[in-house]
Amino acid sequence: MLKSITKLFVLVMLVSLMTSCGGGEEKGVYFVNLSDGDTVTSPFKVEMGVTGMEVEPAGAVNEGKGHHHLIIDGSWLEKGEVVPADDKNIHYGGGQTVTEDITLAPGTHTLTLQFADGFHASYGKEMSKTITITVE
Repeated sequence: MLKSITKLFVLVMLVSLMTSCGGGEEKGVYFVNLSDGDTVTSPFKVEMGVTGMEVEPAGAVNEGKGHHHLIIDGSWLEKGEVVPADDKNIHYGGGQTVTEDITLAPGTHTLTLQFADGFHASYGKEMSKTITITVE
C-alpha cells in the first residue's frame, strides 16, 4: 500500500513539474475580447492570443514562432497551406495582436484565427479558432 501511495505521489509531482516548466502547455490561439455568439457593432476590435508559441513578425521561419491571420467567413487552413492575402484573409505579419478596425456588414459572420509561420504557411487546425458573431 505504501509503495502505491509513493508511486502516485511521484507521478503527481512529475506531472506538476512538467506543467510548471511548460512541458504540459497546450498550443492554440484564442480571441481575447470576443466569444462565440457575441454581438458587435462595426467597426470592432479584435484581440488575438496564442499559447504554446511565440508571436513574431513574418519574414523568417523559426520553430515555435509565427503570426496571426484573421479569416472572415472562412475556415482554418490545412497545415502547410499558405494563407491567401485578400479581403477575407487578413495578415498581421508585423506581429500585431490587436486590430481596431474590422468592419463587416450587418448579419452573422464567422471569424477564424489562424496562426502561421514566417512565410504564412498555416500551422493547421491545432493553431486555429473559429467563432460566430452577429454584427448589428
